[in-house]
Amino acid sequence: MDADFKKLEFYGGEWMSFLPFIVFLGMIILTTFYFGSISDGALWVPAYLALVVAFFFAKDKKLYANTIINGMSSKDSIIPIVCWIFAGVFATVLKASGLANGIAGLAASIGIQGTFFIIISFISSAILATATGTGFGTIAAGMSVLYPAGIALGAHPQLLAGAIISGGAFGDNLAPISDTTICSATSLGVDVPGVVKSRLKYALAAGLITIIGIIIIGSGYNGGTAVVETIEYNSKTLYMLIPVVLTIFIAIKTGDIIVATIFGMVVASITGVAAGLIDIVQIDPVGDISKDALIRVSGEGLDRTIGGIIYNGINGMLQVVVLALLLFGSIEIMRAGQGDVKLLKALDNLAKGPRGAEFIISIMVILLSSLMGLNAPAILAIGPSFAKPLSEQYGISPYRAANLLDAQSNTLVYALPWTPAIIYTIGLARDTAYPLVAAELTPYVLYAYAMLGVMFMTIIFGIGRYDNMGK
Repeated sequence: MDADFKKLEFYGGEWMSFLPFIVFLGMIILTTFYFGSISDGALWVPAYLALVVAFFFAKDKKLYANTIINGMSSKDSIIPIVCWIFAGVFATVLKASGLANGIAGLAASIGIQGTFFIIISFISSAILATATGTGFGTIAAGMSVLYPAGIALGAHPQLLAGAIISGGAFGDNLAPISDTTICSATSLGVDVPGVVKSRLKYALAAGLITIIGIIIIGSGYNGGTAVVETIEYNSKTLYMLIPVVLTIFIAIKTGDIIVATIFGMVVASITGVAAGLIDIVQIDPVGDISKDALIRVSGEGLDRTIGGIIYNGINGMLQVVVLALLLFGSIEIMRAGQGDVKLLKALDNLAKGPRGAEFIISIMVILLSSLMGLNAPAILAIGPSFAKPLSEQYGISPYRAANLLDAQSNTLVYALPWTPAIIYTIGLARDTAYPLVAAELTPYVLYAYAMLGVMFMTIIFGIGRYDNMGK
């Protein structure tokens, strides 16, 4: 533990460090019950009040305040936020160019629409995420291009968005360069190629179940079965696939979504202007050019609007960023109060035999990643301290333990309404023809539930328990 760490004490003990999550989730349930699904911006209120309520149960109020600041300024919180901002601008450039309409028109012209398009979106997202190792980068690309195109083609909106998220989860689980793959392998002391090879069968099985689920749900959707008329589009919009492909290539080569999206944004802007798809003035941050701009500046008889692609791209991510910061504050309170340690120790005592140990490892990582909204930190918290000794005690292969950590941490963390993946997705869908809300989207992240089912079935039947891929 960090030498500078100071435990945050609560009246009522360590379990009270979960209070921000309890209040937050309780208020979401109440507001959803009375008012229906709420947007990510409206979630600010329960997230903020959760921190306020828990404040009065902390013994050291100053330490509580500093803990919130530490959580909001931690590397775990800043990395996704910075990625969201840069990816948001890149996504806005693609949106302004009309690329989504071009893809929809091309797909419609060759007979691809509705549910078939959703399947293609899932497979494409899964391939992209496996190649780049980034679930969030995949969601950014898919929601910017595939989602609006799919809506135009009569696809089930929530199912389509869920398929894109599912593809991101697939790659996050399987990619050799994914942070979860690296963390799970190093935590158990095994090689990355070995764990990837041993988990391939689980990922493919869950992927197949996801496709079957898409077909079943999509076939019952009226919009998905309707005949889509020919969609008129400017063929030049397909030039914008050049920066998309370039961005994917750079992401694969560097493993850095910020580097990739900066290059992508610049090349996309140049391509869009050169092809006549974007007027250069649209990139200018000052000028009366944005219908949805929020800030007006007066002076010298002029009434100007702050707008443009760059401004709108950043502004579109603000609701997501603020909510994420508040939630990262709650996560740090739980860590500082050692509620996570309390939970893991309580679960550790329940392990009885190899099957029981695998169930406990799974429940540990599912609960902790779901509460945090992050999977890599949950793996690092559980791997060396709990999963490794439990697997050694009961003779479970370290490759198997690593696979349990990785696979189970890529399930509900991508599906629950307060997690960054869902929040990010609905933020990207805000200005589309079909905006999304978190509670509606949660049931449609089919890969999350498919992987849960696959892994728990392998635990029940002992599949892979003694696999040693590297030996």
